[in-house]
Parts: sequence; structure tokens; C-alpha cells
Amino acid sequence: MTWLERLNGDPIPWLLEPDLDNPGVRYFALRELLDRPEDDPEVQAARAAIMTTGPVPAILDAQYPEGYWVKPGGGYSPKYRSTVWQIIFLAELGADPSDERVRRGCEYLLNHAIAANGAFSAYQKPVPSGSIPCLNGNLLYALPRLDYADDPRVQAALAWQAQATTGEGEFRYLKSGTSGPCFACSANEGQPCGWGANKAMKALIAVPPERRSPAVQRAIEVGAEFLLSRDPAAADYPYTKRVSSTWFKFGFPLSYWSDVLETTVVLVELGYGDDPRLSNAFQLILGKQDAQGRWKLENSLHGKMWADVEERGKPSKWVTLRALRVLKRVSQAQ
Repeated sequence: MTWLERLNGDPIPWLLEPDLDNPGVRYFALRELLDRPEDDPEVQAARAAIMTTGPVPAILDAQYPEGYWVKPGGGYSPKYRSTVWQIIFLAELGADPSDERVRRGCEYLLNHAIAANGAFSAYQKPVPSGSIPCLNGNLLYALPRLDYADDPRVQAALAWQAQATTGEGEFRYLKSGTSGPCFACSANEGQPCGWGANKAMKALIAVPPERRSPAVQRAIEVGAEFLLSRDPAAADYPYTKRVSSTWFKFGFPLSYWSDVLETTVVLVELGYGDDPRLSNAFQLILGKQDAQGRWKLENSLHGKMWADVEERGKPSKWVTLRALRVLKRVSQAQ
């Protein structure tokens, strides 16, 4: 059975429609679902549209000439209009890395958000105690997509993330930030955080296998073991209170939180696409599609970003794209 045969309908024509509000969907559908090359004229036109319509121009219009958003400094707050979040959103929305405004934003972030330990910090004045797995994972995933993979500052933050995960080397944990190995975080009362694990793992596995250091490879193994220590469909990773309902509400963009779909993507990329421990997660994902093979936007940042991305409760091109990415990847693995 092909991955398209697992759908109730074929949503790809819908994803390929010209859409002034969400032009990035067409670009990613052409590239990742239809495997069109980057130099294909339709792909190039879709990429160009991202920079002229939809949320990306709105984000860039709000940027200060120096490269930051809202106010100078580290840029984590206010959510979700400050510098950190715009770099994450620009990467996810498919912004052109060569655009001078995008590069200015990346440079400002790299010059103002990194603490003395080499990691990104959530504080306005970056200090090591503000370094947490979700923040570093999100930025380490975003910056390479904006052509900063080889930047020494990004490489240093990647080394920090690997050591923070495994606890190897002369790594120092801080109670007010990353408080222990295996994604333990003060924001989760010192327990290993499933959300942070997904973000960190997305960043680590995005490093091409031939470029992974031994430390990165060991961190990936730690992450895989942790994420598979629970049924991803239950998502009952260590948490003092009840399991967050956010795990089961698919959205875009995800911010610092995660969901079952993202966990499944990470584990499939790790090579577990045919592992029976993912069967419940696949059933949960497939069970959320409608009669046309589309997925709803169940979780959103509506009213909090510089531009809204779709409408909660309605069929979502972005969430459908997320689901199809993983279903295609699973089919390839099997």
C-alpha cells in the first residue's frame, strides 16, 4: 500500500493551489511530496511567492533596521513577536535565506542571544541559566535551514546540545535551566521534557550522518531511547501534572510545545518507521483526517504572531502537509 492509499481522499491538489495566505505550502508540497527539484520553474515561482505574500512579508515588515524584532537583546520575549520566534517562523515558512533582511535577523540573533556556554539563552541578557532544550533545538533546526549550518556559533550551540543530552565532558548543569542529562529541564520541574526532547532531536538528526560528531551520534541514541520509552500516542513523558492535551492537538507553527505528530516524525527520521511501537501513533494520526484526507488546525498562535496562519478548527494545509510528510517517509522506510 502506498502512502496515498492510506488517505480518505487526495489532498495534494488542494495543497498545490495558489494561496496568497499560505504560499509556502505549495513550495513544500512540490519539493517534498512530489520530489520536484529546486531548479524546477514551478518550484522557483512558489519559493518567490513566499517572500511577497502571506506571513513572511508581514514578519519582515515588523523588523527593525538593526535586525531585531520588538526590542533589542536576547529576543525570547515577548512571545511570539520577538526575534527568536521570527527566526524560527521564517525557517518553517520557507523564507529565502539569501534575503538581506533574513540574514540581518539571523546575525542579530547570533550576536545577542548566545550565552557564555555557547548555547542560546531565553533571557534578555543571555546567561547560561537560560539555556533550555526546546529553545536550542528550535533554533538549531531553524538556522541551518536559513543557511547557517556552518556558522561557528551554530556549531558551538550544537556541541552544547549534544553534551547537555548525554552529560558527557565537562558540562555544567544549572537548576534554573537545563538541570540534567536526557532533556531534564527546570521548566519541567527538573524532569526530562518530552517537548524539549523533540526539539533537540529535530536539530540533531538534521545534521547529515556523515557530518555527525561522535557526541552528536551518542546524543541521538539517548534521544531515541527516551522518546521510545513511552507510547508516543499516549505521550505520558515525565510531567508532574496531567499529560498536556497539547500533545493531541495538531498545529502549526508549534512554538516550544510539541505534539504526537512531531514525535512520530522524529522517530521515523531516526529509522523507526516500521517499529511496532509506533503503530498507535500512526493510527492516531490517520484517525484525525477528514473525508477528503485533510487535517484540521487544532492548536494555533492566532492573534499572537505578526500574521495569523490559518484558522483554528478548519482544515489546515500546514497540518496536512506535516501529516503527509511523515506518512510518505514511513512508506519509504517500509
